[in-house]
Amino acid sequence: MALTNHKFLLAARPVGMPKPSDWTYAEEPVAEPKESELLVQLLYISLDPAMRGWINDVRSYVPPVGIGELMRALGLGIVTASRNPHFAVGDHVSGVFGVQEYALTDGKGVRKVDPRIAPLPKHLSVLGMTGMTAYFGLLDTGQPKPGETVVVSAAAGAVGAIVGQIAKIKNCRAVGIAGGPDKCRYIVDELGFDAAIDYKSENVRQALRDHSPKGIDVYFDNVGGTILEAALANLARGARVVICGAISQYCSTGPTAGPSNYMSLLTNRAMMKGMLVMDYFDRYPQAGAEMAAWMAAGKLKSREDIVEGLATFPETLLKLFKGENFGKLMLKVG
Repeated sequence: MALTNHKFLLAARPVGMPKPSDWTYAEEPVAEPKESELLVQLLYISLDPAMRGWINDVRSYVPPVGIGELMRALGLGIVTASRNPHFAVGDHVSGVFGVQEYALTDGKGVRKVDPRIAPLPKHLSVLGMTGMTAYFGLLDTGQPKPGETVVVSAAAGAVGAIVGQIAKIKNCRAVGIAGGPDKCRYIVDELGFDAAIDYKSENVRQALRDHSPKGIDVYFDNVGGTILEAALANLARGARVVICGAISQYCSTGPTAGPSNYMSLLTNRAMMKGMLVMDYFDRYPQAGAEMAAWMAAGKLKSREDIVEGLATFPETLLKLFKGENFGKLMLKVG
């Protein structure tokens, strides 16, 4: 029986928050794989803040998604047909497959995942790009030392939650900034953070001073804007600031709000550095094995926010920018 693929194409470049008319929901017959190709049936699609940047027509670390092109997204699925000797029917794989039900690929950038190690959604969260971002961003860029104070913003989010737990594993003090009492309770009571700051109800700058009286040694930034400024105002000497994301700015229609107090980096002899997880692709197996061991030992937990149905993509994506997701956001296809 012939298969039909449903997919989302970019119809227009959004201004501010993406809206339904910015997407085209299309369908097409599913083609058979050619020599060296494989066909993947998508089971889960990762929704990430970076997707908002991918649809801006600006210079970045990857080319922007073109008008009329398939929306870029990470995904996880099962191989249903293969003419590639490295992949067999029944293999579970992850890669950049796009927002669609079926993907034809030549296998480049595709990696196998083992569902025996952890449930499949975990391979898009703690054992996927999310976890890798936290692992390499904190350990390679932040370089925390035992006894230091690590502060992370969007601490109940996909990356931030992992950052704080790894900080605890490395014998650091972990302070998380999150929105609302439920998220703050979650990172302290369930994930083991030492303290939580509710940016919706607290003065973040003062709260950071209270929870890190000797200053912040490592600040892992996922939000930018005023939260980044508050962290820069409370740095310890020799601090490291990891720039991972700036979700507070992604849908802004005005100029990007940058830190006005960047001279804190000078006075505190601090460093601020950006990181991209794709630079560490060849080290994923090593990081994945270590994090899987931490999970097996009960030291590392993750929470997935799974929404069913490919057709919900335009509305579900907005949860990221409204702060409505609780954990790693993804679509369950089908």
